[in-house]
Amino acid sequence: MPWYAIQHKPAQGDRAQANLQNQDARCFYPKVTVEHIRAGKRTMRLEPLFPGYLFINIEESDPLWGKLRSTRGVLRVVAFGGKPAAIPDEVIEYIYDGLTAVEEQGGLRKGEAVQIQDGPFRGIEGIFQAYDGDERAIVLISFMQKQQAVKVRLGDL
Repeated sequence: MPWYAIQHKPAQGDRAQANLQNQDARCFYPKVTVEHIRAGKRTMRLEPLFPGYLFINIEESDPLWGKLRSTRGVLRVVAFGGKPAAIPDEVIEYIYDGLTAVEEQGGLRKGEAVQIQDGPFRGIEGIFQAYDGDERAIVLISFMQKQQAVKVRLGDL
């Protein structure tokens, strides 16, 4: 059964997905956690990987095709030359596998053990404390028989 891209109305991706699933359609609306920094505060937000689009898995003979355009939240089916553009299963699996790997990797969490790979503290193990902006982290290390909080580039961990 092939996959097809559906363009949803602005800010109505979740609504389109819910209404399609209520009609027994198999949907895939890939989202990723995105980190935002506003006024010095770090927040995590779940955002669509492909803003404005979701994927649906239905047969060409499915009667749902006639209902797609009138489904709440759906704008149109992505088509070329008036024919819906099929997306191979391998592409959807690749996207799904990539999202799973990103979720498993995640970000650093307070209290997590890290090793500094580069810079003046190379080879020293520490404990991640917090992010400091977009490119730095505060790491607690044992140095000169004391616990020291040092700022390290994220790329050095």
